[in-house]
Amino acid sequence: MPPEISVVVPLYNEAANVEALHAELTDVLSGLCRPYELILVDDGSTDGTFERLAALHGRDPHVVVIRFRRNFGQTAAFAAGFDRALGSVIVTLDGDLQNDPRDLPALVARLEEGFDVVSGWRRERKDRWLTRRVPSSCANWLISIVTGVKLHDYGCSLKAYRADAVKTLQLYGELHRFIPALASARGALIAEMTVNHRPRRAGASKYGLSRTGRVVLDLLLVKFLLDYATRPLRVFGQRGLILGAAGIAITAYALGRGLLGGEPAVSLALLAPGILLIMLGGLLVALGLLAELQIRSAGPPSGNPQYAVREILENQAEPGS
Repeated sequence: MPPEISVVVPLYNEAANVEALHAELTDVLSGLCRPYELILVDDGSTDGTFERLAALHGRDPHVVVIRFRRNFGQTAAFAAGFDRALGSVIVTLDGDLQNDPRDLPALVARLEEGFDVVSGWRRERKDRWLTRRVPSSCANWLISIVTGVKLHDYGCSLKAYRADAVKTLQLYGELHRFIPALASARGALIAEMTVNHRPRRAGASKYGLSRTGRVVLDLLLVKFLLDYATRPLRVFGQRGLILGAAGIAITAYALGRGLLGGEPAVSLALLAPGILLIMLGGLLVALGLLAELQIRSAGPPSGNPQYAVREILENQAEPGS
């Protein structure tokens, strides 16, 4: 039987955690008595992670291994897993064992209540307070405000999705953390539930304060995609009209002042910025119109993946339960 549940796990230099992760996931998924597959994505590891994944594939028919040519990042790893997943339900989690696989059945059960995305909330995080928890809390608050999808923990990788809610999303950069907001914009129903969070047992964390700037930039991109991706004339045209109107008002005042005998120097000083604002306003409106024309005339997206696969280890027959 084809799998009903696809579990996607990105791994980057997690050789010390591979065996324990597989054992825990196998124990939990076997207890569900439903066909499943484990899609383990090696994101360009250099510490022997792939060799251990290949060994797992050799002895477990449920395991599918996707090996990247180099490190492309977590978003690309999730995208590759989504592209390969055969199950109608897709569950994601990190490969560092901080997400607890025992939460998986509850996530799937909540999903089957009628939701399209169920996001984990690490209410009791086992991370450093200053460098991880404080920045994360600020980011979650900001993302919730900007996107309008209020979640306590956008950064938690432990999530369950209906496959049709995520397979159509175009993921690049570091947009994986914004998947609930992107899916919600397409009408998906979002839920959140508390999950267990554990301290890291082995290996080194791949996250830190250096990611803050990238998260902010990606948030700006998401806001634009959600509000203006199909309506660029609104973002450019509205601002162009405002600038143009201000320029016309300043120019009219300068000309009127000059005609009424005001000081020529003042009139000339006002005339230059007025004309400049009119030109900038017209330029923005024209840019918005050109963007609209581009969207209307462009064909379907190319669908080129944002990753390069070196090899895929999978079985010819579909894995059973």
